[in-house]
Amino acid sequence: MPDQQLTARGAATRQRILDAATREFAEHGIAGARVERVVAAARTNKAQLYAYFGNKDGLFDAIFFASLERIVNVVPIDATDLADWAVRLYDEYLENPELIRLATWTRLERRPTGHLVADRLDEHKLQAIAQAQADGLVRDGDPFDVMAMVIAMSMAWSPVSNVYAATAGEPAETHARRREFLRDSVRRAVAP
Repeated sequence: MPDQQLTARGAATRQRILDAATREFAEHGIAGARVERVVAAARTNKAQLYAYFGNKDGLFDAIFFASLERIVNVVPIDATDLADWAVRLYDEYLENPELIRLATWTRLERRPTGHLVADRLDEHKLQAIAQAQADGLVRDGDPFDVMAMVIAMSMAWSPVSNVYAATAGEPAETHARRREFLRDSVRRAVAP
């Protein structure tokens, strides 16, 4: 159901469903998420959820693609300063850990190999990195590989780290130390 046709009450219900589903899928994954828990948390019913999203997969797709758009819009790439971009990604994972968890569930349950999404949303990032390489600001190499490495470095302490998952509640000094280490490491990794 397109947003333009929703009443204020309908839009509020739809948003409650999205918010509840984001928490549910981030915690339990696609297979483990339960529509019953989503509708209970959203204070609505299954018929309403299905009217807006079609089915559980449609609901997951809606929140997953919204999370991808959010990360692109909230943390836009600056290929002339990939170290700063990595630090901003680190901060976004701290503030919104569900974003990276949704991507991880997608990797585990839907796309275990290859690109995470079929409809690539990173073309502008790759062009920016290629331009920074042409300008002598970033080392040579496949722009996709450069981007993938910077993103991987930004996730070193994310909720999907296989070593340590940081939280926003840790001391500010700890985050400041990690940010500086990440910034310096990315600078060194991408330096021409």
